[in-house]
Formats: sequence, structure tokens, C-alpha cells
Amino acid sequence: MRRLERVVLACGTLMMMLTTGTVVAQESAQKQIPVSEDTFKCLGEMTKVRHFFVDNLLGNLEGTVAVAKSTTGGVYPPGSVLQLLPSEVMVKHQPGYNPVTKDWEFLELDVAAEGSKMRARGFTEVVNRFGGNCFACHVKAKPEFDFVCELDHGCDPIPVTRAMIAALQNTDPRCKNAGPPSAEDLEALKQLQALAPPPAPETK
Repeated sequence: MRRLERVVLACGTLMMMLTTGTVVAQESAQKQIPVSEDTFKCLGEMTKVRHFFVDNLLGNLEGTVAVAKSTTGGVYPPGSVLQLLPSEVMVKHQPGYNPVTKDWEFLELDVAAEGSKMRARGFTEVVNRFGGNCFACHVKAKPEFDFVCELDHGCDPIPVTRAMIAALQNTDPRCKNAGPPSAEDLEALKQLQALAPPPAPETK
């Protein structure tokens, strides 16, 4: 092969590699749904389904609600946001974003009247305020329920009662018009506090 032909072939191969890399990068970017601390809001501004709240970052709230209400399961559409507690969030990304978690991302938040702060986010490594690994719990959900846990979905039971869950939902500090907590909520929050593990000792 003459030198000029080798140069042309090498240039063509390089262009193909660059083009392929650009396409892969574009596809990866399309699978990424932007999530920031401003994404999250008062639970009362979301849509309640039974005892949890849903939203959709891509505008397909109808699709998210339809799966959430289904008794036989279904695959949540991209952009779906699920919250049981103000501080714990699941966000569904585009297909292929993370096959291990069925494209769900787990987030743990610190919430205050000023808004939300991300304390942790990820896939298999996020641990909630009670010391539980989010992935380890949700991976046990029956396949038809798309990694979402409820009482009959196959996940291990959690020590948090419905009264405690309701108390946390009712006292979400991001909700501007929330009144003072009821006596029932205060008692449930007191019981909940006893379940939280003690803070880790500071290291010098």
C-alpha cells in the first residue's frame, strides 16, 4: 500500500473513531436527566398516591401516576420522582443509564425551610438516615414493580410505622403553609428519633 493511501486510511479511521465517540457522548448526555438541589420541593406540591408522592421532571406526570396507581406494576417513565419521606428520593433516568438499578438514582437530602441540600446521591452506595442501604432494600422488589417497595412488593419490612411516615410528611419544613405539628405527629416523631442510629464519632 502506497504511503498516501495509508495516510488517507488512517485519517478515515481516526474520523470514524471521533464520530463514534461523539455519538456515544451525545447518547450518554441524553440519558442524563439534570438533577440539582432546586429539583426538589415540598411534598405537598407533588401528587400523592396512597401514602407516597410522585412527580415527573420531563412533564410526563400522567405516565408516572398511572404506574404508581397500578396494582400489577409497570415500568416508570423517565423523569419519574418518587418520595415516601421528605429526605429520601428516587429519580428514574433514561433507559440504559444504570441497568443495575433499572435506571433509578437514589438521593438522600437534608431539608430545611430554605430548601433541600443533597447529602448523598448514587446507585448502590447511598445510605439513609437510619443506616439502611437504599439499593439493598429496593433490589428485593418483585420485577414487575420496577424497584419500588411497598408492603406487598417483596421488600424487607422497615421499622418505620405509617404514623411516623405521616408525621414526617406533615412536617416537611419546605412547605410554607404548614401549621404547627399535631400532638400525634409529635409523639410519632419522638418515637422515630429513637430509631435513628447515634452520630458517628468525629475523627481528628
